[in-house]
Amino acid sequence: MAGPSVVGGLPDYTPVGIDGWKRRLASARARLAAIDRKSLPVAASTDAALLNAQLNALDFQLRVLRPWARDPGFYATIWAEQSDVPGHEGPYAPTIDLWRYAYPLSTADADQLDAALRMVPALLEAARTNLSGSNAHDLFAYGARAFHEQAENLDRLEHGTLELRSLAGRRRADLSGAGQRLIPAIRAARAASERFAAWVEAEAPKRTGPSGVGRANYDWAARHVYLSPYDWSAQETLLRRELARAWAGLALEEVRNRGLPPLAMPNDPAAFDRASLDKANRFTRFLIDKGFVADTPYFRAAIPAQLVRWTPPAERNFFGHVVASDPLPLYSHFFHWIELARLEHEPHADPIRRGALPFNIWQDRSEGVATAMEEIAMQAGLYDDVPRGRELVWIMLANRAARGLASLYVQDNRMTLAEAGRFHARWTPRGWSDADSPLVAFEQLLYLRQPGYGTSYIVGKAQLDDMLARQAERATRKGRAFDVAAAIRDIGKPGVIPLSLVAAEQTESGS
Repeated sequence: MAGPSVVGGLPDYTPVGIDGWKRRLASARARLAAIDRKSLPVAASTDAALLNAQLNALDFQLRVLRPWARDPGFYATIWAEQSDVPGHEGPYAPTIDLWRYAYPLSTADADQLDAALRMVPALLEAARTNLSGSNAHDLFAYGARAFHEQAENLDRLEHGTLELRSLAGRRRADLSGAGQRLIPAIRAARAASERFAAWVEAEAPKRTGPSGVGRANYDWAARHVYLSPYDWSAQETLLRRELARAWAGLALEEVRNRGLPPLAMPNDPAAFDRASLDKANRFTRFLIDKGFVADTPYFRAAIPAQLVRWTPPAERNFFGHVVASDPLPLYSHFFHWIELARLEHEPHADPIRRGALPFNIWQDRSEGVATAMEEIAMQAGLYDDVPRGRELVWIMLANRAARGLASLYVQDNRMTLAEAGRFHARWTPRGWSDADSPLVAFEQLLYLRQPGYGTSYIVGKAQLDDMLARQAERATRKGRAFDVAAAIRDIGKPGVIPLSLVAAEQTESGS
């Protein structure tokens, strides 16, 4: 469904504009309801369910989340990096994705990007009015950070030092030639971003209310938007169980490995980068050799293009500590980039499933599969020659469960973001998570802004486990060997859609 109407080049988030959006939603619901879904074939029935989830997602945005009216971060729209998932993580006004452009810019691209950047000051000015009724304290208390970062990126863009990241890898944004015409718009957007950050900081003490959507709203979205079998209470149980399992798994690995030397990557930047690239290539070969992905040029290139680089010890966040020991667990999570390569090079024939589902409907599917791959690769033998690497997998799992639990309590308005950060850090092993770090602040703010995202890593993993178990049981009952690698390889065929729909299609088709 299209976004809000555009007035003067800007999306209209005023009450009048939102009322128009609501009318279009009602019209779309009526058209979908007129379809006799009982008579649809399996694939078309899935498409209808996807369309219904999208309409429910828009309804949730209009009734509950209302990010344009509650959340300053909604207006942070300039992005230097492609997300490692199908769409932007969290709700945003229409974005300016610098990474999508080829540099140096063509004349046409320079004109397009210049026009987009020129609208940033007006958008941020309108945002002040749109947000005037918000009383969501934590969204304001943590909301300025995105605009400081946006201003820094614009400064780097002007001076030719901005690094862009996409499926193709990393490169610099070169504003030579036609790009020079962007300089005035870049400077104006940067100044507007800094002014808006200052306004958000000044407003934060005045906004004193809760920011979470509450349990009832959370449950509605889980069921009707993300098509999840797990409500808030079930998710709490799942994440508590996974947190305990991760800590226990780590303890047992440490007992088994107590006679082995600790893992350590080279502590020299160049040597680290060479070793890191070797690890990326090793993991890619592992995926191909085990049959998890087909051997294609774009799958072979996807993960090495996202090279994990050396970080000085004093600057390491949680993931920095992990990769200083061994990057393989993080590269396992980078299965995301395999999926993005599939979306680009093997687009689904069905336009409803071809790209990223809106409103982060893909979150359980995408983050759940990537998280599951960390443990699947471990169980498939990735660390047979480096057994201490298994410890890192359990540490990563504990971190994801801890931060997801904290996000549940924030949505239920039991915790503030500061309290969530402390919980997140307390339950991350080895003291590798700092409650005051930018990473923890970023993660917990994202999970507040996008209900269900913080738990999606574990919730989606649980759904995948269930789906694989059912496939294995069916194969056993029919006297066939179950090929888990083929099951993972084939999971991309229906598109990046909720796993409940993937499982339903499999059941209907008898696979």
